[in-house]
Amino acid sequence: MTAPTDTTIASLRAGDAVDAVFACSRKDRLTARSGSPYLALEFRDKTGAIPGRAFRDADVLAGRFEKGDLVRVAGRVERFRDELQLEVRAIMKVESSDPAAFLPVAYRDLDELDGFLEHLAREVHDPAYRGFLDAVLGDANLRVQWRRAPCTRSGHHAYLGGLLEHTVAVGTLALEACQLHPRLNSDLLITAALVHDLGKTREFTYGAEIGLSDEGRLLGHVVLGQQLLAAYPLPDERRLPLLHCVLTHHGADTAPGRRFGSAEALALYRLNALDASVKGALEHGLP
Repeated sequence: MTAPTDTTIASLRAGDAVDAVFACSRKDRLTARSGSPYLALEFRDKTGAIPGRAFRDADVLAGRFEKGDLVRVAGRVERFRDELQLEVRAIMKVESSDPAAFLPVAYRDLDELDGFLEHLAREVHDPAYRGFLDAVLGDANLRVQWRRAPCTRSGHHAYLGGLLEHTVAVGTLALEACQLHPRLNSDLLITAALVHDLGKTREFTYGAEIGLSDEGRLLGHVVLGQQLLAAYPLPDERRLPLLHCVLTHHGADTAPGRRFGSAEALALYRLNALDASVKGALEHGLP
């Protein structure tokens, strides 16, 4: 058997013959009007997604793979109701060390974003907060997860590297806000901006699509972030206001106190929402 091609989903056109490896993100056995079974599928790679259909030998093909697998698929691209879909002739599971290689990724260079992150950390001058950030940024395993994680599964920054991109954006907005409002505690606000979403590094799983870990499903990224930040040294008089900012960054009504306890917490809530909503509008359109 010849090797599969390097065809990407974004490059597919009606009439193209396909023999390529994609991630399978949907697999449903349905019944046609004739009464015969067929498979409704979806295939993904970094460039996009395309629906697929397998009408011949549906049950035989279904036994060769599962949703979430990387699959080698052969067939032809057809146009159906003004949309492209892949008519599948053959399909089988293939092994790969990193299914996440088929997930969408950030457009921006991650090394550049890492540099911006470290630059923002250097804008924190309070010794306690700066030492705390140095410990966080010095955690090599965390930095790898930070670069990989998305912000959401289907909303804003829903791609690998999205968390780092969003963190840099909120940190930059926080720095600007502190210059406009000098009475804000810039050390607290910038520190909070840089760590507010770190729980997302433990919220997701990576396969044919971005999924939720058990921790992410049962606890959520805010609680996970609180747990994660507890591992890094910080005096109690600094930790308490920082945790308040982190725990209320989606709004004061998500925390037991039901009100913002500082201007910095309010600022972080607004700045986080600003970047998330603008990015969401640019990616998915205005609500």
